[in-house]
Amino acid sequence: MTEKQITIKFHEYQNLEELPEQDRILAKEAISAMKGSYAPYSHFNVGAAIRLSNGKIVQGANQENAAFPSGLCAERTAMFAAGANYPDKDMESIAIAGGVMGRLTKSPVTPCGACRQVMAQYQTKAGRPMSVIMISDSKIWKFNRVDDILPLIFDSI
Repeated sequence: MTEKQITIKFHEYQNLEELPEQDRILAKEAISAMKGSYAPYSHFNVGAAIRLSNGKIVQGANQENAAFPSGLCAERTAMFAAGANYPDKDMESIAIAGGVMGRLTKSPVTPCGACRQVMAQYQTKAGRPMSVIMISDSKIWKFNRVDDILPLIFDSI
């Protein structure tokens, strides 16, 4: 038997101003996208923004429904909108922000497993890394590729 270890690297920024300009713009779009959230049950608003290979930014927001689990996460609303409306453009980066009543969380918002798998599929489709930016009021995490937040990606099909 051999014991193995998986390690990941990411960058932590203290505020939006520390981000490179392109990432700062995307992060602000994710924060803005929170306004499109429909969260009458959890009251937790999440916004996501995706930068495509043509520079276009596509937003998404979480959508809840009384017939749980019929709602959908912000990340997947953004990715599916981008995939449906720009099928020939790769997704280069996704930023995610969340909070309550317009106030960002104290810790970066992390995507659920289903959203991570969808990110992985779009990254595989593109054939190149898609960065993931997770935002809070006091720090921002940037991962260079989806593999860093979903090791051992399911891509065997």
